[in-house]
Amino acid sequence: MLVLQTLWPAHVHAQQGPEGTAKSEFAKQAEIYQSRDKAPEGYVVDRSLAFYTSALPAGFERSLTGLGANHRWLDIGAGMGQAILDYYTPESRAQRTEQPVQHNGKARAVALSIEDRRTSLWHQTAATLEADKIRYFFGKPLRSYTLTELGKFEVITDLLGGFSYTGDLSRFMEKTLDFLQLNGSFYTILQDIDSEAGSNRPYYPGSPYLTEIDKADGAKLKVCSWLKSISCVKVTCELKAEWKPPVEIYQIQKVCDDVVVPALMQTHFAAGTPPERRFQLLTPKPATPQPLTNTR
Repeated sequence: MLVLQTLWPAHVHAQQGPEGTAKSEFAKQAEIYQSRDKAPEGYVVDRSLAFYTSALPAGFERSLTGLGANHRWLDIGAGMGQAILDYYTPESRAQRTEQPVQHNGKARAVALSIEDRRTSLWHQTAATLEADKIRYFFGKPLRSYTLTELGKFEVITDLLGGFSYTGDLSRFMEKTLDFLQLNGSFYTILQDIDSEAGSNRPYYPGSPYLTEIDKADGAKLKVCSWLKSISCVKVTCELKAEWKPPVEIYQIQKVCDDVVVPALMQTHFAAGTPPERRFQLLTPKPATPQPLTNTR
């Protein structure tokens, strides 16, 4: 675990700005997304599949190795798509032929990124595979994609991607679960939050947790509890307290199709890698009574 700690990118903590600086914070965040030659510390775009396996719940490796040619994997916030390349390249590098390599036992994979981070290795690998075995989408957030564009997936991953950066967490979860096949799993992670176990404190002295949720009455709601309140999902939450900062990891399995995600409203955002965010749980509006119909 000490080795994993040294691999974990250092966090650039978001600076709390005065009220009315939301536009400035969003502009700073956009600069982070578009950074090229000198990306801010903590904004990592080349995480390997081995790192995914070490960071995400144990179920991820089992799920990925259990996928076949008719299955699909979506990686949100994929950066260079290194994890997907690692999934294919051990065989494709050895082949080095001009004909497409038939990976009959491998799932199809889709990388999703705000910016285009593909390298020559991505294009070289794609050229050795059959058409559409790997695909790369960029230029817009997850919420802007449709089922027609992306389709459904048995496995979805997000390792410090949209789940850690979005300003609309409830909409992000709605879209993610919409793209997830029944009985499929979404694997993700958050840094420096109030864990389900409640055994950790904010990592940075004098600062809040990176992601916080308030109930309508001002009481705190843990992210794990909010995830478990989503209908039609089975959620497990696990704290990795030895990581610096500590992280909570999640497996969210879709067990039925009538998904309802409790709505959140963003109340605070400060740019960072990841940003500092606070949300408020919205109270559902009562159903409007329907007029009685005289059937006589």
